[in-house]
Amino acid sequence: MISPIVKYFSGNQFFSAIVFLLFLWFLFEIRGILIALFIAYIITAALAPFADFLRKKRVPKSLAVLIPYLTTIVLLLALIIPLIPFFLAQLQSLFSSFPSYLDSAARIFGVSVNASQVRGFFEQELASISRNAVLLTTSVFGGLFSVLTVLIISLYLLGDHEKIKDDIVRLFAKQRQAKIYKIFSQVEEKLGAWLRGQVILSLFIGFITWIALTVIDLDFALPLALLAGMLEIIPTMGPIIAAVPAVIVALTVSPTTALVVVVIYMLIQAVENNILVPRIMEKAVGLHPVAVILGVIIGSKLLGVAGALLSIPFISLVVVVYRNLTTDV
Repeated sequence: MISPIVKYFSGNQFFSAIVFLLFLWFLFEIRGILIALFIAYIITAALAPFADFLRKKRVPKSLAVLIPYLTTIVLLLALIIPLIPFFLAQLQSLFSSFPSYLDSAARIFGVSVNASQVRGFFEQELASISRNAVLLTTSVFGGLFSVLTVLIISLYLLGDHEKIKDDIVRLFAKQRQAKIYKIFSQVEEKLGAWLRGQVILSLFIGFITWIALTVIDLDFALPLALLAGMLEIIPTMGPIIAAVPAVIVALTVSPTTALVVVVIYMLIQAVENNILVPRIMEKAVGLHPVAVILGVIIGSKLLGVAGALLSIPFISLVVVVYRNLTTDV
């Protein structure tokens, strides 16, 4: 039986509005935790099919969880660690040469850029970072701690994946449990497919960009290709942003080289949009390009880089929930 006090406040629209606003404020204050949980859930959704497959093969539960999890981490480290020394050397060289490249590229269009001032700005920023070494160290270790936290949470979620899902479903009335379970399954399918597809796309775009830039003998092919691979996670706008520094470097060689670079990036984008995305990501996302662009813009405005990166899986989640709630089982 509902007490008179609870009944009074629940029927008071002003009080309900205040509680709702306080709830929104609370969610905003813990947005960092919510983002970490969402990322962990996406990782869990991506690895869950592999863990389920191993369990069906009668692999012990702990091994079925650890094998895909540790395999993914080892593969990523095996790809990243050998490239770090060369990448850092290339990045340092690009950083020191970029002001001159920018000035040379600007002169082609009749614009003069003072390379020494640009270099001075970069050096000033570096000096500022050096003076705030403690703050930088704290940020780095804070970032590593956040990554470790996400990985540990996703490992626990993967270990108790079905149990957690069943416990949440049981919170709802029995007549709605089948629909809630269906929503959970579809959301996990979408989020998992999105992450797996995004990894495949990023690796492919980075690799093919590196091959193409190496063939035309463009300086800094590796860091530019890695930038293209990393920015691939930002739909529509990421590839455009990644092409800008490559074109600037190419302009220092010749306008023809810059044109070749533009054509290369356009061809890669065409292959991605017409072949890769329909085969890899269409089932996972299936959103209109306008919705994708608006989602990225709104996400970046609200939560910065994290919001831009997570906007598409979040929109996919909302679409799945909305479609299921507005249709019968």
